[in-house]
Amino acid sequence: MDKQLIHFKIDGREFQVAPGQTILNVAEANGISIPTLCFSKKISRTTSCFVCLVKDAKTGRFLPSCSACPVEGGEYDSSTEEVTDMRRTALELLLSEHQGDCEAPCTIACPAHAQVEEYVRAGRKGEFLEALKIIKQRIPLPMSIGRVCPRFCEKDCRKNVTGEPVAINDFKRLAADMFYDTYMEELPPLSGKKVAIIGAGPAGLAAAYYLRLGGVASHIFDKQPAPGGMLRYGIPEYRLPKAILDKELAHFTEMGIEIECGKELGKDLKLAELASGYDAVVAAVGCWKPSSMYTEGEELAEQGIRWLEINNCGHTGNPGRTVVVGGGNTAMDCVRTAIRLGAPEVTCCYRRTEKEMPAEAIEIHEAKEEGVKFEFLCAPLKIRREGSELIMTCQRMTLGEPDASGRRKPVPVPGSEYDIKADTIIAAIGQATDAPEGFSTTRRGDIQVDSNSNLMIGNIFAAGDCISGAATVVEAVAGGRKAAVSILRMLGLTDEKPSRTINVSRGHWQKNNLTRENLVFLRSDVSDAERVQLDLIELTRRTSGFEEVSRTLHQSDIMAEGKRCIECSCTAKSDCKLKKHSETYGASTTRIGGKKLDSGYDSRHPAIIQDRMKCIKCGICVKICKEVVNQNLLSTKRRGFSTEVGAAYGNPLPCSCTECGQCIVECPVGALDWRLKE
Repeated sequence: MDKQLIHFKIDGREFQVAPGQTILNVAEANGISIPTLCFSKKISRTTSCFVCLVKDAKTGRFLPSCSACPVEGGEYDSSTEEVTDMRRTALELLLSEHQGDCEAPCTIACPAHAQVEEYVRAGRKGEFLEALKIIKQRIPLPMSIGRVCPRFCEKDCRKNVTGEPVAINDFKRLAADMFYDTYMEELPPLSGKKVAIIGAGPAGLAAAYYLRLGGVASHIFDKQPAPGGMLRYGIPEYRLPKAILDKELAHFTEMGIEIECGKELGKDLKLAELASGYDAVVAAVGCWKPSSMYTEGEELAEQGIRWLEINNCGHTGNPGRTVVVGGGNTAMDCVRTAIRLGAPEVTCCYRRTEKEMPAEAIEIHEAKEEGVKFEFLCAPLKIRREGSELIMTCQRMTLGEPDASGRRKPVPVPGSEYDIKADTIIAAIGQATDAPEGFSTTRRGDIQVDSNSNLMIGNIFAAGDCISGAATVVEAVAGGRKAAVSILRMLGLTDEKPSRTINVSRGHWQKNNLTRENLVFLRSDVSDAERVQLDLIELTRRTSGFEEVSRTLHQSDIMAEGKRCIECSCTAKSDCKLKKHSETYGASTTRIGGKKLDSGYDSRHPAIIQDRMKCIKCGICVKICKEVVNQNLLSTKRRGFSTEVGAAYGNPLPCSCTECGQCIVECPVGALDWRLKE
């Protein structure tokens, strides 16, 4: 035995190394993966994060492998569950104090997880084809969604702090309108596998799209005369022209996706036959069952979604005096459609106040402009017919304590009954799933699936509203993609797994009293201009027909709007070691609570931003400056919880740092970073 070498084991493997090598050195040289945060080969050891720890099997002690050297006869564990748990704890301790925005709030809010900030940035630069490519990674129906999306992203846009949100959805609409006809994705060769999809709505179309990108053919069946689902039969022409929808659907046919209409499951198709005849089946049947008002005489009322379907097929005449019960987007579609059909008087009855209405604010505003009257705090009790008239007896309501939805519960006011007369009453209070025979269902009647994969049983999956309940087009698209990825994984055509994403966030602007002063501006040219206004057709044209209400905005307007974007996400989100290791080890951002520092950020330097709330106090930047650059421009200040890194006397970094940037290169979390450059 060579006495000049150290003999020891890592995970049972024997090693012989010269004295002075660390456990981490040996592990890295021999393909043993150990995570590091505060370690850099360029500087002396810092040993501050403990993420690289291993266990000394003989003493039971946990050691930082970046500084601990093996001893003769030592045995060290680097991959046991106990070591994994300790690393997870170390990461959670760092996350408990770490503040920043891994991802922009707009991207986090998007149900399809579209890279919102990235396509807005491309639009700002006038690169609309690039914007479309980014959009279609997650949204295969950008022409439709660019018109009907409820703009989840804009509700969480940080620009709300200083004014109105960026008009994000209009970037999607313009990019799609400009290049949808000419852009075709690169399609891989077909694998020979084929999937049957029941339903040609947003979820079914999305599933087919992502399956084709994965090399799998699809055959979509739909019971309606034409494809599109709710896009065609549930959304009025003035919001989504069917010529636009047809142009969008033609792209799916060009991709080789088969769509066959007039085929209904249970009547023309048998589930068992589809499951045996195809490699997988996706049920994407939507929510077409109207919800009940639970009132006497409700059979005298039209059902909102059915009424819209009939109208979208061109079979509805003037409804006369119209009353619509409900406060969601379907209710707004009904009242605005009734106006366009020539109804002399249209009233929307809602049991709460306007503030609690789930419909989009723009839909309510435009309905008012078009002449719709609103009756708030009003609930129907019964409906009866007297001659040619319908009479709906209502009761006044008041708002009590919040219910499960978070909105204040409407409470009846005794003795407040009154009547409303109408020619047509429409109940638009929601839809439910009419699950086909043979499908397992939840207590609510939705199709029951494994939440991680959308798998129901065997090779049968489901996606969209039929498993979530009535939702939005963009949510249905997200569900379709999830089912497609699960099928590709089942067929062995992808190794993409359900990701566990860590997104540290400074929080929602609505809840954290954010001000302009504590927003990080990564560009010096962020515009404070007013939000671009929608280009609406004249009111008389809106109320007299079904012409599309808004026009696509001009390129110059969208490029200017892009300059309003703050670009909130972390510039290091693609290579942040804390984010990467936290996702790998399943660390939680909230398991360890406590106060977070509010030390702010320093943007006084023309090229560098120092975001102290992201800093994990690893000490790398201080040592890089001192030991590599031979400067002493950075140091730690104060002690304990309040420790922070900065230049002396509270000064900004000198302009000479622009020529160096070594501390930026080595920072593991983006606490020091360059401003974004054009």
